[in-house]
Amino acid sequence: SAAESEGRRLRARLGEVEAALEASRRTAREGRSVEDMRLRLLLDTVLDAAQGLRRELALPPVSTHPADTVDAVEPGRMSPKDIAARALSETDPALLDQLLSLPQTHLVVDGYNVTKTGYPTMPLEKQRLRLLGGLSALAARSGAEVTCVFDGAELAAPVLLAPPRGVRVLFSKPGVTADELIRQLVRAEPPGRPVVVVSTDREVADGVAKAGARPVASVLLLKRLSRLS
Repeated sequence: SAAESEGRRLRARLGEVEAALEASRRTAREGRSVEDMRLRLLLDTVLDAAQGLRRELALPPVSTHPADTVDAVEPGRMSPKDIAARALSETDPALLDQLLSLPQTHLVVDGYNVTKTGYPTMPLEKQRLRLLGGLSALAARSGAEVTCVFDGAELAAPVLLAPPRGVRVLFSKPGVTADELIRQLVRAEPPGRPVVVVSTDREVADGVAKAGARPVASVLLLKRLSRLS
């Protein structure tokens, strides 16, 4: 019939349109792929040329930015002495947090002075492990360099110990006290680097303060570590 004939004609026409549409899509995809390839090749060429030019000119890495060249007055950098002048209690753990937040701070801990203040009844080995575990967590959280010093002047042999992550563990040599080793560590630092020494020993505190370090009491560190556990 005429209706069936017209239906077949329309279906055939629809098939032609769908085929044409798919061909158009395929052509677009192929064209885009070619354009993407050309663009990537051009980008690689530019990057290779830039790297070659950098090597040829021996250009150093950029260490300054345009804003660094503008003449202005920058704020002064905070030091341990500046933090000490703030209205914080010497036993407030927030004081230690502020000291450790200074760039490149080195925290030096008088190990046995801290452990015998905080948990004197424990065996020495357990004292060391407890303190070092807390210092490792503090180092991970603050990002500060941490060194823990123990008195080894009377040791017949080195203590077998696996230092925890982020903590340097040192024992003083025979004939050298931990106090002396701490002072040596402070003197080894360049002027201007923030160094915080934890010890309740007045002689140690006074000695490192003269060398430019900031002494804090052992109880301050113990309070800070208790918040990590």
